[in-house]
Amino acid sequence: MALPVALLFLVVVFSTSVLSGVFGMAGGLVLLGFLLAWLPAATAIAVHGVIQLTANASRAWLSRRFIDWRIVAMIACGVLIAAALLVLVRYSPSETVVLIVLGLMPVMVWIPKRWFHFNVARPGHAVLCGLVSGGLTIAVGVSGPTIDIGFIRTQLDRRTVVATKAAIQVIAHSLKILFYWQAALAMDRGEWGWVALAIPFAFLGTRTGNLVLSRLTDAGFRYWTRWIVTVVGAYYLIRGLMGLWT
Repeated sequence: MALPVALLFLVVVFSTSVLSGVFGMAGGLVLLGFLLAWLPAATAIAVHGVIQLTANASRAWLSRRFIDWRIVAMIACGVLIAAALLVLVRYSPSETVVLIVLGLMPVMVWIPKRWFHFNVARPGHAVLCGLVSGGLTIAVGVSGPTIDIGFIRTQLDRRTVVATKAAIQVIAHSLKILFYWQAALAMDRGEWGWVALAIPFAFLGTRTGNLVLSRLTDAGFRYWTRWIVTVVGAYYLIRGLMGLWT
């Protein structure tokens, strides 16, 4: 990896960890797009899993008193089912498909809340949420707004939502790393050295995002999440469609 690209990588990791620390998902979308421009799809998703595992684990630890562990356990069941199904069909990602799916994900944040009747406080809904969001995390790298659908009708505040989602993502990204471990072996030691160096940057970014989150209102949290993921999604959709066209 060239030095300028490596330094840019560290900046992107820190910045996207700040975003994830505040909004719970936007950072992962941005980071994966950067990695897809540098690495093959499967390897990019594996590296993304390592960085996001660190960021989410630190976020979950810093916000551990807000985690709803009952919801985490139920959603984890769905994530495990999704992982097993992808192993059975021997799924392999395509960069164009990944970009198009990433680009379409933000559409979900604009769908009226009254259309959704999911509530992760209910066991069946939580398992279904895990199945969909976990499947997407492994298949295309991130789950985007899909995991939020299950939280719309809960009475959880923004800190509990972010903390609980972080704990769930620790499980999902761990499975994602295992799923793509062979693709990860394609990187040399020098490249993995930069990935290892990025881990403390992910932690620092998460810590910074946590401080911002404490100053943000619930209304501001929802407003900015919607617009940030929409802009990022539009960029990925254009990239994916251009790749499909060529």
